[in-house]
Amino acid sequence: MDLSYLITPFFAWLVAGCTKFAINTIKAKRFAFDLIGYGGLPSNHSCIVSSTAAIIAFNEGLQEPALVVALALAFIVILDANSLRQQVGKHARVINELNSKSSEPLLRERMGHSRIEILAGIITGITSAGVVHYFFSIILS
Repeated sequence: MDLSYLITPFFAWLVAGCTKFAINTIKAKRFAFDLIGYGGLPSNHSCIVSSTAAIIAFNEGLQEPALVVALALAFIVILDANSLRQQVGKHARVINELNSKSSEPLLRERMGHSRIEILAGIITGITSAGVVHYFFSIILS
C-alpha cells in the first residue's frame, strides 16, 4: 500500500492546525490554546477532505472512480462546515442570550466557517497533498 494515502490527511490536519494556532496566537497576542477547536482559518475539515481528494488525483489521475467518492465526501463536509455548523452557532448565541442571567456555562458560539476559511482549508489541503506527493515521488524514484 502506498503510505501517501494514509499520511496525507494527517499531514494536512497538522499543517492546518498549526496554521490556525499561529494565526490565533498572533491575533490574541498570547498563546491561544483556548481558541483551538471549531471555526477559524483555515478550516481543518475542508483541509482534510480536500487533501484526500487531491492525493487520489495526484497519484491516480482524474479518471479514478475513488476520486468521485472523495469529492462527494468533500462536498458534504464543506457544506456542513459552512451552513449547518453556522446554524448551530446561531442557536448557541440565542440560547446564551436567554440564559444570560443563569449560572449555566455559556455555549460555544463560534462553530462554523466562513467561505474564506473554507477556501483557505481547501488550498491548504491541496498544497499539503502536493507536498506529500512530491516527497513520495522523490523517495520512490
